[in-house]
Amino acid sequence: MPNCIGIRKEDKNVFERRVPVVPNDVKKLVEEYQVKTILQPFPGRAFSADEYIEAGAEVNRDLSNCPVILAVKEIPISFIEEEKTYVFFSHTIKGQSYNMPLLKELMKKKCTLIDYECIKDEKGRRLVFFGKYAGLAGMIDAFWGLGKRLRHLEYETTFHKVKQAYLYKDVAEAKNHLKELASTYSSEELPKEFKPLVFAFSGYGNVSKGAQEIFDIFPHKQITPEELLDYSSLDPKTIYKVVFDEAHMFVKKDGGEFNLQEYFKEPEKYTSQFDKYLPYIDVLVNAIYWDKQYPKLVTKKYLLENAENINLKLICDITCDINGSIEITYKSTMSDNPTYVYDPKTDKYQDGFFGNGIVDIAIDNLPCELPRDSSTEFSKSLMPFLPELAKADFKKSFEELDIPLELKNAAILHKGELTENYKYLTKFL
Repeated sequence: MPNCIGIRKEDKNVFERRVPVVPNDVKKLVEEYQVKTILQPFPGRAFSADEYIEAGAEVNRDLSNCPVILAVKEIPISFIEEEKTYVFFSHTIKGQSYNMPLLKELMKKKCTLIDYECIKDEKGRRLVFFGKYAGLAGMIDAFWGLGKRLRHLEYETTFHKVKQAYLYKDVAEAKNHLKELASTYSSEELPKEFKPLVFAFSGYGNVSKGAQEIFDIFPHKQITPEELLDYSSLDPKTIYKVVFDEAHMFVKKDGGEFNLQEYFKEPEKYTSQFDKYLPYIDVLVNAIYWDKQYPKLVTKKYLLENAENINLKLICDITCDINGSIEITYKSTMSDNPTYVYDPKTDKYQDGFFGNGIVDIAIDNLPCELPRDSSTEFSKSLMPFLPELAKADFKKSFEELDIPLELKNAAILHKGELTENYKYLTKFL
């Protein structure tokens, strides 16, 4: 069936309620572009089947008539059909071993795979993403986690009244509640060892901006990383915010001048200098892209050697790279059991907020905690590509394929073959 898009149900975990296209945008597809939209029934969606039906969509378990199928997360291997075009976050572009069987099956069945993560503009900036909402939810959970940890240490604070992000109806409700709490906050409620209270943000992209948007609700003073090093001059009654970019976090091994483009192209020439800031940070919100060739920000070795000399109480590892930039992130967590405590002296972990050490929040799927808002924004960013995606003839050769260049560059597979940009994945297969 030409000019038809299918939307698969999201059942990777019980907290996944997001959708790639919201009902309002389905209505535009149907009425303005005559794109038939069929979605599988799924009661867990943040938007009801009735909302989609009212928008003009069809609800049907069978998507076999749809040449293009959208999802958010990875689809099960058993769902893959011959010669279909699939669009979802495949988590394959780093050669992730756990998804190589999925990639192989898509190749075997001569499918086309377009990955949202790879849809970028000419400057390499991502165009379709949930990142901001990972930051929004992550910072809400960081405030919540700090409150829980302080209560475990027998301190009652304003932060304990913050709820987890998924317990708010939407971002607006969360912000309104936080504004109420911020108006009553006093530094007097904090224990002496938490004064001053320093929040650090690694990175400055969409994830970090989302986290800072929530953080900025509380009264604070922003300082530079250089000013943080003059720790003794900080006011103990103040909450401080520090944002780190690559030049602050990493230094060239040979002592040469930091060069951002070189860092991205040849990260092996650089090492982390984040250790010098860690003694003065209470809460670290990690929001920076990381891959295995890049230096780590927080290592187990450093935490062991400096266990008595750091303030670090909690890390919200939004990027959630296992054993990655935050080496103590040894597993991802779910919203109903989001934290564990790492004790650097024993190299042991304990779920929850109990025990000695550092709390790590490592929820793999943070935008799920704000599903309606995050889906609406995501759908808005995806919509410009959908009409042409729906009418494209994917049976044509890749050279003849008439889709926007941004989508073409994001096509990992075409008719089961790795495209030129992604032939490097052969070594992982």
